[in-house]
Parts: sequence; structure tokens; C-alpha cells
Amino acid sequence: MALTTTEIVNVVKAVAADVQTIEHHGDLTLVVKSADLLDVLHELKDNPNMAFDQLVDVTAIDWARPGDRFEVVYFLYSIRHKTRLRLKIGVREDAPHVPTAVDVYESANWYERETYDMYGIIFDGHPDLRRFYMPEDFMDDSGTQLYPLRKDFPLMGIPGSLPLPEKD
Repeated sequence: MALTTTEIVNVVKAVAADVQTIEHHGDLTLVVKSADLLDVLHELKDNPNMAFDQLVDVTAIDWARPGDRFEVVYFLYSIRHKTRLRLKIGVREDAPHVPTAVDVYESANWYERETYDMYGIIFDGHPDLRRFYMPEDFMDDSGTQLYPLRKDFPLMGIPGSLPLPEKD
């Protein structure tokens, strides 16, 4: 039987002081603080009434706004309850650090590496945080690391890397 929003929110509020609830088209998203992330993930996974035993994905969103420019999004699934849940945390551009979830969900290893590579979010405590798709030296002429899914990534390519095609 699927879990209700109230059941999930009550369990999360028991371990996280600040929880924002968003429901859209039957999908539940909880927004929590980075400091509460691991406690919330442990509770959602280990609490037999929740049993969110699968971390389906971790990704990020670049809102290109001041303050919490990024959101890191965790997609969870409970096989027993056939229930999906999104968990989000805000991340500042000037401090793009989030605790790693690898100790809670082993599958977070690859997802966090991909998110780091594409957005530059640093997962503190990750056992092997390095680029996933891009080369380690993927940067512009000034030596600034580049992250292809950030909104400020140069749409016409990296200046100086490849010549632009000539116009007819």
C-alpha cells in the first residue's frame, strides 16, 4: 500500500526541524536543509514504516539565481510501499558543498560523481569524487573549471578551444 503524504512528512519532521512540502500532480517533494540530509535519508531508508530502499538518482538544478543557486535532488523509491519521493536541498554557488549519501545508499557513488562533473557540486566525504564524463582538466583559458549543465556555460563552446566554422 502506498504511503500517504502525512505519514512521510511526520517521519521526516521527527528528524529535521525545517521541512517544506510540495505536492504537484500527485508527486511529493520534500525540501530540507543540507545539515539534515543524512539524518533524513537514514530515517527514510531504515525506518520499516518508510522503507525507501532505492536511491533511483541524484541530480541538480541550476536556477541561476542569487542565494541557493542550485538544488540537489534525490529520487527515492520504496519497493514495499510502491511510493516515490523527491528530496531537495538548496546549495549556494559560493559554497557548493553537500554531504555525500554514499554511506546510506551505495548507488549514490556514481550519481554524485555525475552531478559533480556536470554542475560542480562537491559531495563532502565522497570516496572517489572526480570527473565522470569530462576530462579532469576541463577548463577555460583562465584555468576556471567548467561544468556543462550550468546555466552560465558558454553556448558557443569554450573560447579558444576550437575554431568556429567560417560563414559562407
